[in-house]
Amino acid sequence: MSEKLSKKILKYTVIFEPAEEGGYVVSVPALPGCVTEGDTFEEAMEMVKDAISGYIASLEKHGEQIPVESGPSVMSTVDIPYPTP
Repeated sequence: MSEKLSKKILKYTVIFEPAEEGGYVVSVPALPGCVTEGDTFEEAMEMVKDAISGYIASLEKHGEQIPVESGPSVMSTVDIPYPTP
């Protein structure tokens, strides 16, 4: 008898920030401490996928609950008036 495995797709918001030395630093707000980097956007994207997978594997290994985002996040920039001398 063949055993059929199903997969659940987890979605996480990731934040790409330009690194001073070039490339990107990527963080995952729903997974505290899950941060990685890459020299290009494409490399950073692959690195964060790997980091998230490792983070989840560690949670499973230790019997901890896997955080799930409740809905899509909204990110924006804001302009703050700042007096100049």
